[in-house]
Amino acid sequence: MNRKYFLSSFIAAATLLPAFKSLAYSFEDEQSSFKIPPYLKPGDTIGITSPAGYITLEQVQPSILQMQNWEFSIKIGSTIGKRDFTYGGTDDERLVDFQQMLDDPNIKAIMCARGGYGFVRIIDRLDFTAFKRNPKWIIGFSDITVLHCHLAKNFGIASIHSKMCNSFPDDWSKAEPIQIETILSIKKALMGEQMVYSTPINSNNRIGNTAGILVGGNLSIIETLAGSESNLDTRNKILFIEDTGEYLYSIDRMMWNLKRTGKLKNLKGLIVGGFKVKPDDAGEEFGKNIYEIILEKVSAYNYPVAFDFPVGHQRNNFALKCGAKHNFDVGLNGVTLRTI
Repeated sequence: MNRKYFLSSFIAAATLLPAFKSLAYSFEDEQSSFKIPPYLKPGDTIGITSPAGYITLEQVQPSILQMQNWEFSIKIGSTIGKRDFTYGGTDDERLVDFQQMLDDPNIKAIMCARGGYGFVRIIDRLDFTAFKRNPKWIIGFSDITVLHCHLAKNFGIASIHSKMCNSFPDDWSKAEPIQIETILSIKKALMGEQMVYSTPINSNNRIGNTAGILVGGNLSIIETLAGSESNLDTRNKILFIEDTGEYLYSIDRMMWNLKRTGKLKNLKGLIVGGFKVKPDDAGEEFGKNIYEIILEKVSAYNYPVAFDFPVGHQRNNFALKCGAKHNFDVGLNGVTLRTI
């Protein structure tokens, strides 16, 4: 999505009480109560770990410098620089590193260094006992959707779907405005500022206004978690989806899975982010585009739907708070999503 097709703004909440910066609180809707981890303040520590793909210390250095510039302390996990083929260390190494981050009371947020593949291999061996007592923000997207869904399903604890260490610019002074905006959205989410996102109207959108808890992430991950201990409960939620590197027929199959497993039936709203689609093979054209595929699956339901939202495997991938209550307005003049 080109920058001219959207506008995003982040507004500091004037009514945010200082006490909420250090105390977790809960929001209840019809189905669930999500706990919001304490927001960060200058001096707090962010841990960096690689529970999925391999990444070097050199590659995470720009993110370290920028977060230190935000006045956060950084603790580098033992998986940074380790490698076991495509993974950031063996399953055991990644498990131990992430477990230490979960259990360390001095770490107030955990940023996953990159996505790739691998979190599903360790998720069922993690012990969330200490994390449940003292929740902290966990940050990431793509393969980290496994963790967002697991936290939502089992513990009702909010998390941040956003870019990771491998997306920070090497030279902040030369970075494009959209890259700076998306990275700064991580800081704003961590520090408890109200998040407001606005995008122009898309002719395929479905008009409506609603409010609910936001959940979601990578479509293919959400599909593969169906029936597992990390299965995402979408009832009375605003669901957002995105994906990359898939054929249209694969997206159609995944959307049928969401429909047949009831994940589209009782939504408050649907947000469709970026979809980077593989071109059809010659002579094997699918015959429907992304808009047609998705609208077909939600045709029986009446909630608002917005396309081309700035989230996904793209430069305009803004931080979203999974588990936080949002107002979602799809109108004749555009789309607005804001935290409540």
